[in-house]
Amino acid sequence: MKQWMRVCGCTATLLVGFSVSPVRANILISELFYDAVGSDSGRVFVELYGSPGMSLDDLYLEAINGSNGSSYLNVELSGVIPADGVFVIADNMSGGGTQVANADLIASIDLQNGPDSLLLRDSSQIWDAIGYGDFSSAQFFGENLPAPDTMAGQSLVRDIYLTDSQDNSLDFSLSSIPTPGEVPLLATPIPPALGLFLAGLGLLAGNRRYN
Repeated sequence: MKQWMRVCGCTATLLVGFSVSPVRANILISELFYDAVGSDSGRVFVELYGSPGMSLDDLYLEAINGSNGSSYLNVELSGVIPADGVFVIADNMSGGGTQVANADLIASIDLQNGPDSLLLRDSSQIWDAIGYGDFSSAQFFGENLPAPDTMAGQSLVRDIYLTDSQDNSLDFSLSSIPTPGEVPLLATPIPPALGLFLAGLGLLAGNRRYN
């Protein structure tokens, strides 16, 4: 899985060595909502967090049934990560449109309840994965240990730092209020130009300290 550097403060010295990949730097599944109260139609969503301007072409979401390990849903992605770093894939309603706020892409994405897994991938590698539910007698395709299964109306979210320890049980927690498209303040992406500028300030400050 891909790892990324998260900036959790504005101290310039934290940005020394900051680099930006020219292609797809980093991207994560940041929130997952698959079981609404009542009908799921037009209310399910997957939220991604990544580098602003990153293309999602050639990426897709693959849902895997925990009972037999088979793939039951593939959603091709398109577009780019917006300036705030958050991209929301929302389930469509039978008549078109969606009930999900801040939707960037509307598609048929009615995910099953757990135990199941969801992969963010391209044709050759997996970029991120989450498994949710009780896998004691099921097949798990997430990271290390699964996240809990939600009750109706709850979502699975990463913490305000968007931690990715490669363990779904540690990285995701239950949220009683789904928040599609709302990025945590501490995870707000820094534009590449500003990152390089702050990195330069950090180096300058370090040089002055030892001169």
